[in-house]
Amino acid sequence: MAADLTLEWLARLVGFDTTSRNSNLALVEAVEAFFRARAIPFERVEDVAEGKAALIATIGPRDVPGIILSGHTDVVPVDGQLWSSDPFTLTEREGKLYGRGSADMKGFLAVCLGMVPQMQAQPLKKPIHLAFSYDEEVGCLGVRPLLTHMVANGYRAEGCIVGEPTMMQVVVAHKSKRSLETVVTGRGGHSSRAPELVNAVQAAALIAARVMALDTRLAEGPRDDLYDVPVSTAHVGVLHGGTAVNIVPERAVMEWEIRALPDQDIDALVAEITDYAHTELEPGMQARAPESRIAFNIMSAIPGLATDPEAPITTLAKRWAGRNDHAKVAYGTEAGLFVEMAQIPTVICGPGSIGVAHQADEYVEISQLEACEDFMRKVIDYCS
Repeated sequence: MAADLTLEWLARLVGFDTTSRNSNLALVEAVEAFFRARAIPFERVEDVAEGKAALIATIGPRDVPGIILSGHTDVVPVDGQLWSSDPFTLTEREGKLYGRGSADMKGFLAVCLGMVPQMQAQPLKKPIHLAFSYDEEVGCLGVRPLLTHMVANGYRAEGCIVGEPTMMQVVVAHKSKRSLETVVTGRGGHSSRAPELVNAVQAAALIAARVMALDTRLAEGPRDDLYDVPVSTAHVGVLHGGTAVNIVPERAVMEWEIRALPDQDIDALVAEITDYAHTELEPGMQARAPESRIAFNIMSAIPGLATDPEAPITTLAKRWAGRNDHAKVAYGTEAGLFVEMAQIPTVICGPGSIGVAHQADEYVEISQLEACEDFMRKVIDYCS
């Protein structure tokens, strides 16, 4: 059975509705009170305007490189999902703990906090840093100021473990991601005058078709069969505009994304779409209506991760996890930012399955929390 303190923390953490649209300060304050009571030094990196904060706490000496355990505090919405129990009340059924964020990724945070007494009980020669961020689910926003703060204040680390749900398998790579909003402005009017006007929906549809064609090409390779989805992908998620069939629409909005293997230039792939819009579509639109335009707004930009399977942090994480295999995943995480912004070698390893994340009746198995606790004991031994 997982330790009582781990289970208590998971129940508390799930009880905070930290959906990304909400503040996470109540959760942060609860964790800070715990750190304060145990005389653990911590620093808050706050976004006052958004009412959110990240935390970095250190157990052990600060003057030598250590190990970072990193996770995000925010969760995705439950809107429109049919849950069998209250998503913000941790509920046990048949060895599984149900609740929003139980797998993604408050289970990992709960283990980190639940193992704090054991971390403090050892004479650590290397520090263990607990790094808790916010707004990962909407573009890895909160970890960026946290990393800026850590670099500016001299935090050093041999490596970082990002505890996204991997069923405690070590993940060494994930794809990069760009999400964009495309806003097309044309000239609207009565559909009987269509040749004199600029149909924004049709222009957006042509851009969507170009994204689809890119996806078809990417499916042909290059490929990496260690990934759960072995090729880069392009995808249109939102396309809307217009009010009635007899009105030429003046405005259309499209949201789309590219997820690329780390060795592919994702910015060049994005440029294929934006260049097509600006050089092939926009001039013809503006010839009929000079006010026409196509604007691209980046919604999120997440760098990929490509840690060497033989890197020291990979070898250590495999030893701590008690398994020799590793994987690569299609979803993005904060791991690539630890490498890009702070040059900290990073892998991903955490309890639970990504297959139940973001869904109704999200859960983490108690056995997964136990496996994560065993992993943490080995981290503590290493740092001792």
